[in-house]
Amino acid sequence: MSKLFVKHLSKSWGDTEVLHDISFNCKQGSLLVLLGPSGCGKSTTLRLIAGLEDPSQGSIMMDEKEITHLVPGKRGIAMVFQNYALFPHLSVVENILFGLKARKIKKDEQQKRLKYAASVLGLSDLLDRRPSQLSGGQRQRVALGRAIVYQSSICLMDEPLSNLDAKLRQEMRQEIRSLQQRLGITMIYVTHDQTEAMTMADQIILMKDGEIEQIGTPEELYKTPATAYSGNFIGTPPMNILRPDQKILSAFESRKMDQELLSKIEKQCLIGVRPEHIQLDETGIPATINTIEYLGSETLIACQIENQPILFTTPNKLNMAPGGAIKIGWGVKNLHVFDAKSGKRDDSVYHQLLN
Repeated sequence: MSKLFVKHLSKSWGDTEVLHDISFNCKQGSLLVLLGPSGCGKSTTLRLIAGLEDPSQGSIMMDEKEITHLVPGKRGIAMVFQNYALFPHLSVVENILFGLKARKIKKDEQQKRLKYAASVLGLSDLLDRRPSQLSGGQRQRVALGRAIVYQSSICLMDEPLSNLDAKLRQEMRQEIRSLQQRLGITMIYVTHDQTEAMTMADQIILMKDGEIEQIGTPEELYKTPATAYSGNFIGTPPMNILRPDQKILSAFESRKMDQELLSKIEKQCLIGVRPEHIQLDETGIPATINTIEYLGSETLIACQIENQPILFTTPNKLNMAPGGAIKIGWGVKNLHVFDAKSGKRDDSVYHQLLN
């Protein structure tokens, strides 16, 4: 197990900078998730750590050793690719042991590591099969097995579950997390799926446009988003980010708030509220229903306050039709306030709202 330090890392392709001055640490034995949409720089970051690309600036340290320009084979890092990178003409055994044979590890040591990996991954009965004879989940386990027998200091995983169906993705994310915790592997995991990030990570790095938007635990990103972007990206359904026009501000009138503060909020702020914190309220703000989705344990309602769309959930089935009129409200303590220009969280205004 190792600790990784990334310092002021940047990457450019010609005149195009795809990664700008990112810094973070990955604690020993933890699972760190790089999260963000396509093109945000998360896979580029992973490839720089693996040594598959050279950074334009910055450094990468593993424990006390700089590995920034070390060739991939000498970094002690294993990587599991999105397409598993299995050799179709080789058996499970041959795929798992391929790297060890290339490194000329003794045969008895190869067999010892193989037996252990096959046991923890449930592959003992599949060792003679070819990749074409395996399910998606089994192929994923073989790719993990190759990383385990390599006994790497760090395991990198690039969108490893994206090719699997929804049910298998859920099973595999539980399996990967359980395995990582059981073996104490230091793992850096790339995904665009915030559900994977929230359920698996010790720490999440949310990225946007080649920069780090926020670093924190899943709970920190959900409960105290640093920016409006972070608030809207994390959560299913996403946080509502609202422009505080007169309709929205009317929800605060009963609190007899300072007019100067209300004017500041209207001109300089955005209001964030999560769908589960909005409820039907006979004294609330008038809204028009767009769609109703009954999900069993809850109902998801998409509505509109004038030209602003809003999502909210209710534990009860709503017996109304699209186009129907409702009134909704929310508690001030559940709001998030962001600066309208920078998008950054503004707790000073939030605390004034509470007073």
